[in-house]
Amino acid sequence: MTPMSSVTEPGVASGAPPAWAPPPAGPPPPQQDRFTRYLQRRWRESPVWAAPVAVLACMGASVGYTLAVHPTEAAAGAAPTCLLKYTTGFLCPGCGGTRAAWYLLHGDLPAAARHHAVFVFAVPFLLYMYVAWAGRRLFGWQLPQLQLSPTVLGVFIAVWGVFSVLRNLPWAPFTSLYV
Repeated sequence: MTPMSSVTEPGVASGAPPAWAPPPAGPPPPQQDRFTRYLQRRWRESPVWAAPVAVLACMGASVGYTLAVHPTEAAAGAAPTCLLKYTTGFLCPGCGGTRAAWYLLHGDLPAAARHHAVFVFAVPFLLYMYVAWAGRRLFGWQLPQLQLSPTVLGVFIAVWGVFSVLRNLPWAPFTSLYV
């Protein structure tokens, strides 16, 4: 005779609760709203190349825009202008980024860093992250993924914030950061 604890119901794997057992206690799983379910369904049904191509199209559009407007020769009040700088006179955290991108596209690294050093620092990492992600998704490449911890992101945002404050200070040596 077998002990009662070793008897299992037919068709149920050992360790799994039997069909007649009550559901486990605890809160029910959260229900997602219709919009989230729609987006997740669209993501599952979309072709594997759609997301990398969409990101590449956005990057191409921003490069095309930067090359078309020639931001290094724009007048102070020329459109588009930074609303924060236009109304307060302060440089926003992204101020100089378009000019830095223009100089990077033309291979002038010192001038790009002069306009926005944090942006110039971040660009190679962002490009690598895109190539590693798109390569894995499209071609199965096994490039190492950059794992950005919350600490790394926090330090980056703090450095960007300090840089943004320092470039608005009206005395030397910080006036050299004003663009």
